[in-house]
Amino acid sequence: MKRRLGGGASRARVLAGLICVAGLAGAAALAVVGSPLVRDDSGHGVAPTPTGAAAVDEAWSSAGRAAAAPVASLRDRLDQVPGDWPAWAELGLAYVEQARVTGDPTSYPRADGAFARSLELRPVDNDAALAGQAALAAARHDFPGALRAANAAVAVNPFNATAHGVRFDALVELGRYPEAWQAAQTAVDLRPDVASLARVAYAFELRGEIDQAAAMLRRVADDATSAADAAFAYFHLGELARHSGDLVGADEAYRRGQASDPPSVSLLVGRARVAAARGESEAALADYAVAATRSPQPWIVAEYGELLESSGRPDEAKRQYSLVRSTAELMRAQGVEVDVELALFEADHGDPAAALAALSPAPGGEPHRAGVFVDDARAWVLHQLGRDGEALPSAESALGLGTHRALFSYHRGVVHAALGQTDAAVADLRAALDTDPHFSPLHAPRAQALLASLDASAR
Repeated sequence: MKRRLGGGASRARVLAGLICVAGLAGAAALAVVGSPLVRDDSGHGVAPTPTGAAAVDEAWSSAGRAAAAPVASLRDRLDQVPGDWPAWAELGLAYVEQARVTGDPTSYPRADGAFARSLELRPVDNDAALAGQAALAAARHDFPGALRAANAAVAVNPFNATAHGVRFDALVELGRYPEAWQAAQTAVDLRPDVASLARVAYAFELRGEIDQAAAMLRRVADDATSAADAAFAYFHLGELARHSGDLVGADEAYRRGQASDPPSVSLLVGRARVAAARGESEAALADYAVAATRSPQPWIVAEYGELLESSGRPDEAKRQYSLVRSTAELMRAQGVEVDVELALFEADHGDPAAALAALSPAPGGEPHRAGVFVDDARAWVLHQLGRDGEALPSAESALGLGTHRALFSYHRGVVHAALGQTDAAVADLRAALDTDPHFSPLHAPRAQALLASLDASAR
């Protein structure tokens, strides 16, 4: 049985996006292999999560050791059989996975070298190394490069499901949605596993089809054969709930995920987000502090800083904002493109003009990203630069696909207010707060204040 993603053009307008996949456009129908009924998890208990620092540190150490084990095993094999070109490709992917698990991008150059060695040994018909290069480029946020490598892998082997999956990631990040749907469809047809089904769940989410996305993620959790895969599914189930203002559902999903994978930094951040939304600032800050220490990725540190700022601790927030920039520099040194990711951060806390430059391709060059998340960022950056007339079309595009984000509505509402379009501003601000009244520790209170001001002026 197949599950169809997509229908009328009204649900998939061509407009614009970002994250590991980002915007949707076009109405290419995407079917997904359907299957077992999704189990109702509502009756299951949730195991307690570790709370002591020693337990957290030990769990994190265990995760690091688990990620290192495949690398060590493959290196031992290659010491014995240095001409094993498939093993070199496997080693490259193991390094990419190690970087994902640990948040340490220094494994990326090692991955690059392993793929290059595989191709040196087997320069033709080596789709495994080409697909690995595509995965590495995607991890570094070089989506044009990821697409080129994935296309090369598919040209060698049209049945390489990994390459089709990375093609989906790259195409959706480049705003080429109809092609992305076909890539995901092919990956699912070839191998309906956790990776391909998770991509389909993300596609549903981007289109605002939340029930379908949640059902697919529950299937991913059911089918998961590793703690990391289960944690991934539960984290995104939590995010779906949180973006809908369902804190109870979000908290339950995050805690289920932590029961599967205690060291998951993403799930710890999810728990911190719920605590912050509930007004439990100290608990949230404590979780953010642990997460930022274990994996100081810019997005985590920026959220930590904004919660500190909203809690009346500006000096501590500034220290975290400085760490965002220094960590970003370290990631750039390992070949990771982070400027687009930091556009909203720079718009709020730094240099909006630099953020706009990062969002704009060089003359005659290809864009690094396109889609709803990029459109939203561009709209907000232009607003911060006082260019609201230019910002509005981008803000409209960000909302055109139905992606369920209160922040998008808030940004468009602020732009409408700046342009004197009060009725539209009120509608957007209400939509943002109705969708998720806690969407940002900094901006949700500002949305409430602006809405109250506009309501008062209309009387």
